[in-house]
Amino acid sequence: MFKYFENALVVNEGKKEVLNILVKNDRIEKISASPLSDLPFNTTYIDCKDLILLPGVIDVHVHFREPGLTEKADMQSESMAAVAGGVTTIFDMPNTNPTTTSKQALKEKHQLAKEKMLCNYGFFLGLTNNNFSEIADIDPKDYCGLKLFLGSSTGNMLVDNKEILEEIFSKSHTIISAHCEDEKIIKENTAHYKALYEGKQTPANLHSLIRTSEACFKSTAFAIELAKKHNAKLHIAHISTKEELELLCAGKIENKNITAEVSPNHLWFSEEDFEKYGNLIKCNPSIKTIEDRNALRKALNEDKIDIIATDHAPHKLEEKQKPYFQAPSGIPSIQHSLLMMLELVNQGVLTIEKLVEKTSHNPATLFEIKDRGFIRENYFADFVLIDSKQKTTVSKENIYYKCKWSPMENHTFNNKVISTYINGKKVFENGKFFFEKNK
Repeated sequence: MFKYFENALVVNEGKKEVLNILVKNDRIEKISASPLSDLPFNTTYIDCKDLILLPGVIDVHVHFREPGLTEKADMQSESMAAVAGGVTTIFDMPNTNPTTTSKQALKEKHQLAKEKMLCNYGFFLGLTNNNFSEIADIDPKDYCGLKLFLGSSTGNMLVDNKEILEEIFSKSHTIISAHCEDEKIIKENTAHYKALYEGKQTPANLHSLIRTSEACFKSTAFAIELAKKHNAKLHIAHISTKEELELLCAGKIENKNITAEVSPNHLWFSEEDFEKYGNLIKCNPSIKTIEDRNALRKALNEDKIDIIATDHAPHKLEEKQKPYFQAPSGIPSIQHSLLMMLELVNQGVLTIEKLVEKTSHNPATLFEIKDRGFIRENYFADFVLIDSKQKTTVSKENIYYKCKWSPMENHTFNNKVISTYINGKKVFENGKFFFEKNK
């Protein structure tokens, strides 16, 4: 019933301080800089000396592939990978099979998750050219936001009817998370390079020449114009270019109607890495130049970019090993995203306080996740414990994705996720899982 986290270096709300935390059942009972005495009988003591305690990561952009695409991933396998990486809450995207574009599909997905998820979860409802009138009547408490594809990706959910888009932005009362890439530009570029490379080997770096900065900027500018016109709440998914940053404003997330996220992959890789990784880092939008990557990092620190979210998107390795035009886009990343970002902290790219803001505080604030995302009394006890003196080497033996591969394989990180607690319960510790279903 009671757990006592002793002498943890807690990173929370812009501060780093050694604290003692008493948890009762699923919530934080007391936080103290001084040791707590007269603890309740049968309290479990967790020695956190030399460990960093962070609020659990809230990843607002994942593709767990269930239902219908479970040869790639499923809710249990990917939620295991999530908690092993310190992620305690996920928001899953609707481009499954069937797509989550109706009340019935949403209900069935919730039923699956109750049986399979190790972490807390929410689901996006997908928009199409003909379903807005149906899903507009669904209780917003049953989903976390609306997903809009302005560029085609996995699943057939492209919305390209301008009248429908005007209706969506004028009548939506919830967050619209938009994948912004201009479909016309992408189709023209695809046709050009298919003709150019007909009968030849196609390099993976074509991806950034097909899904260009121009395609991203044009689509993002269009979405922002619609949002401003109708005073809608718009969240731009996976920003990838320096040009798009010109469209965004710096400031606190609670003061914004238009927000943006960046993926760890776009903060880590550049198009020069295609030579080493090939299709393994093929994703939509594409990995772009070092200049773009550096601009994204700068914008993260300047609060033009509000959230770090993985866009975790697993595919089978044999699919990714196909020739460029046949290989699907997507990178499995949720297990290693926090380690990647802590590595950037070590490199001085951002502070650990800023990391916690972008991975826990801001997601909770933007999506109004009640009593999560912060270390506060009476909040849910969602924690991740990090040992900054231990290293983590990624190998097939410790990858928990169902697809069993990662572009980070053989990479050694300078931190280790020791344990993850969700709703006060230990769900992961040193490679072992403790199966407790969460909502």
